[in-house]
Amino acid sequence: MLWLWVAAALVLSGCSTAGYYAQSVRGQMEIWRESRSIEKVLADPVVSDEVKNKLRLALEIREFAVDELGLPDSGSYTDFVDLDRPYVVWSVFVAPELSLEPEEWCFLVVGCVNYRGYFAKQDALDFAQRYAEQDYDVYVGGVPAYSTLGWFDDPVPNTILGYADEDFAGLIIHELAHQAVFAKGDTVFNESFATTVERIGVARWLTARGSLSRIGEYQRRKSRDDAIVAMVLECRDRLEALYSSDVSDANKRIEKRRLIGELKDQYTKDTSKWPAYWGYKHWFDNPINNAQLLSVATYNDLIPAFDKLLKKYDGDLSRFYQAAGELADMEKSQRKHALDTL
Repeated sequence: MLWLWVAAALVLSGCSTAGYYAQSVRGQMEIWRESRSIEKVLADPVVSDEVKNKLRLALEIREFAVDELGLPDSGSYTDFVDLDRPYVVWSVFVAPELSLEPEEWCFLVVGCVNYRGYFAKQDALDFAQRYAEQDYDVYVGGVPAYSTLGWFDDPVPNTILGYADEDFAGLIIHELAHQAVFAKGDTVFNESFATTVERIGVARWLTARGSLSRIGEYQRRKSRDDAIVAMVLECRDRLEALYSSDVSDANKRIEKRRLIGELKDQYTKDTSKWPAYWGYKHWFDNPINNAQLLSVATYNDLIPAFDKLLKKYDGDLSRFYQAAGELADMEKSQRKHALDTL
């Protein structure tokens, strides 16, 4: 996910947003203050072998991402930071009760984004509560890693050390992909592009390691994730049609509850066939609403288009990045039209 609040804080001012920018600066300063180079951590006798092995893996993944995937050779992921919390930041998604048009917040550097991030969970919950009291749908989700687009050297955070190796690799590749291509003010484009690079990158990394059995398991798990995402997006589309209809608001609320109930039932039914599959379980354990549905769409809506674009160039990542960069330079409406044609 993209986070560039510090840069925004340096160029924007205003009493109504001063507190938000202040927490952004404090959070980023904490990361800088607590970061240590991975080489120093590896030489520290106090650090556990488990942590050291994961950090050696991070350096290996970073090298592969630069040398084999053509991602930027910045100073990112050469440092480590232990923040002593489960997530680096918490993002807040907000949408009207009977609409799937997300609330957006705009910054000079990154443009408008459809989430708002906080380094402290309580700050995120307090912000979400203010909208909930106005009858908006809200969703607060923890974010384990972030990218500052190369403006700063992003460290490996403690929040991802417990991930399986392929998911650990995926997060590093995903965040580095944000440094390769970025479209100002288009969250769905940016996250869908990075997720596409993440998936092909992990598959190629596992192949290079000779982990053929892990590739099969990784792709099987991702195909199940895709099935769940498709289910969620279908519910989103049905709700969108409902909200634009002439049905009364009271009946829209009733139908909204029914469609979301069907989505939960379908998830339970489908995942019961997949032993040991836990994907999206925490997501479905929450009370699902419009804001939560938007959080999934943000990362997945354009993946089919990017998959076709990558196939067009026969998997050549350098040409794929160039084409994606050209799309990123377009006006948003023009870019949307170009992606729709894919």
